Amino acid sequence: MVISIPKGTKDILPSEVYRWHWVEESFRDCCARYGFSEIRTPLFEHTELFKRGVGDTTDIVQKEMYTFELAGRSLTLKPEGTSPVVRAYIENKLYAEPMPAKYYYNIPCFRYEKMQKGRQRQFHQFGIEIFGTENMMADAEVIALAMDYLSGLGIDDLSLRINSIGCPACRTEYKKVLQEYLAPKLDILCDTCKDRFDRNPMRILDCKSPVCKEATRDAPRMIGYLCAECKEAFEDLRDNLTALSIPYTIDTDIVRGLDYYTKTAFEIVSDKIGAQSTVCGGGRYDHLIEEIGGPPTPGVGFGLGIERLLLVLDAAGIRIPKPEPCDVFIAVLGNEPRAQALQIAQSLRSAGYKILTDVMGRTLKAQLKYADRSEASYTVIIGEDELQKGVVSLRNMKQSTQKEIKIDEITAEIR
Repeated sequence: MVISIPKGTKDILPSEVYRWHWVEESFRDCCARYGFSEIRTPLFEHTELFKRGVGDTTDIVQKEMYTFELAGRSLTLKPEGTSPVVRAYIENKLYAEPMPAKYYYNIPCFRYEKMQKGRQRQFHQFGIEIFGTENMMADAEVIALAMDYLSGLGIDDLSLRINSIGCPACRTEYKKVLQEYLAPKLDILCDTCKDRFDRNPMRILDCKSPVCKEATRDAPRMIGYLCAECKEAFEDLRDNLTALSIPYTIDTDIVRGLDYYTKTAFEIVSDKIGAQSTVCGGGRYDHLIEEIGGPPTPGVGFGLGIERLLLVLDAAGIRIPKPEPCDVFIAVLGNEPRAQALQIAQSLRSAGYKILTDVMGRTLKAQLKYADRSEASYTVIIGEDELQKGVVSLRNMKQSTQKEIKIDEITAEIR
């Protein structure tokens, strides 16, 4: 019986992994230009980290986490990147270093959810976090980095949508107003949203159920109930985006799927992949670090799905450059020349060339056919006759020419 891949996961094959390398290297370069350092956290964390950080009224915690028991502890494969970074920040006392702290990461995440275009149960995510400042310049910088990165890949149809989802102070009033609006509709809401009604009614606005979406279509939005501090912060963000010449649209429907967000919430969308158009999303979370057990520290960041990004690049017709093919294939005839062939191969590799050798014992014809398929620029042929004369036959695969040269002339000839 053949064992197949688990549903919701995908193999990244050698024929396509170069695409991943390209977007990953571009992301590292972009983060470096903005002064971010990479952080790597474990694949799994204690379950309570996500319950406290992400929020136990979210779909992620209620329905989607991969959780298992081991040695009396509940552990969870990480469904998102921010909470683990916060945990590492607190545990390693990184708050003692100069502020702001600026981190980026490239991680796999796991969520048991309905699969959609560009969304798997194991998916991959870029993310950045800035800890230590309430200044809206940080929010604008986070957005600018995301826009720079995506546009730098060649994507030209991006649109930025922003919203403010307030803070605990102004949400208290808004919660009452929203509950008053939803109370007559409570019976038609899904069971999950009925449970959210008392604890976190704003989460109902993020429900994917068509019935709940229709029930909340005309519901009051948080932006109409912002306190003076949140209003000022939102105006500062808008001014900063204008200063950066980044166009935006205010979208009061943006809530984001995580409970830790405060004030800024944003999404960057592309029309290349249909209804599921969000490529990047993020916002501010000024109380998350304190909630998880650290000192009061504001934060802001984003997450960007790599699978969706690759779909956008394909839909936009952006050609990702393939890596350079093999430089030299070394064909060997007979047993005697093998030691010399291995030495030549290692010498050329040490000089920085990509080298393939025959490890199958093929005939010369089969070796040359393999060299052609590997797109080698040159083939070095060494047999017993060449070994005795201290030469090799060098074939230019693109020009279909061949000549004998001394072994120490190979490097000069293939430059």
